[in-house]
Order: sequence, then C-alpha cells, then structure tokens
Amino acid sequence: MLPSEKLAIAARLHVLLRRKTGRVTDTEWLAVNAEYAAEIVRFARERAVEPGLEDVAEWAARLEQAMAAAPAPRKTLLGAITPPRAPAPTPAPAIARDGEARKPGWAESLFSDTRPPGAQAPDDADGGRYVGRLR
Repeated sequence: MLPSEKLAIAARLHVLLRRKTGRVTDTEWLAVNAEYAAEIVRFARERAVEPGLEDVAEWAARLEQAMAAAPAPRKTLLGAITPPRAPAPTPAPAIARDGEARKPGWAESLFSDTRPPGAQAPDDADGGRYVGRLR
C-alpha cells in the first residue's frame, strides 16, 4: 500500500475520532508508526461499541489492514536499467614510508613519496627590520 493511501486512511480516522469522541491524533505519525496506529485502533474499537460510532470501527479496521500490509519494494528508473554492482574491492595492504612506522589501515598512494616542505631558515636580509618572525 502506498504511503499516501495510509495517510488518507489515517486522516479520515482522525477526523472521525475528533468529531465523535473528542480524541485528537497525529495523522502523519499514525500513518508511519505501527505501534501508535495499533493503540489508536484499539481505542477506536473500544469507542465503536457506542451507538452512532459504527463507521469508526470500519476505518479502524482499514487502518489496521493498511499497517499490516508489507510496503511495496521501491523501484527506481536507475535500478531498472543498470545491473547490480559488484562488492567493493578490499583495500591494498599498508606500505610504510621512508622513516615512518607502518600504520594499520594505511594503503599505498600515488603521492606517498611527496612530503610537505621542511622548515626553512629565515631570510637574513630581513633580520634587522622585523622583530622575531613577525612581519
């Protein structure tokens, strides 16, 4: 059953309960949460034994059937035209760089031999103009 159909049934039951019993429900939550729906169905059936509330029992039964129905599997256009994907390959074993300890989970990279530039000596030309390294 479509979510919009569940919502329509929940909305109709909400209106009936509000008008005839004074009970206010959360319609959107009623259409999504099976536990909440079961409690509202139980309440509606308790109240449906009173005269003039026969239609409440009918809509409670409809909601119960809608919540018991398995959701239809979602099909997307992309899923219909493409075959399923193969599982992801396992990562390559970790390879340590020069001077570094081997760390678990590290894999070989195309950039494994590149390193950030080291600390450079300060320019001697600016030695007298600036205090410390501030510019």
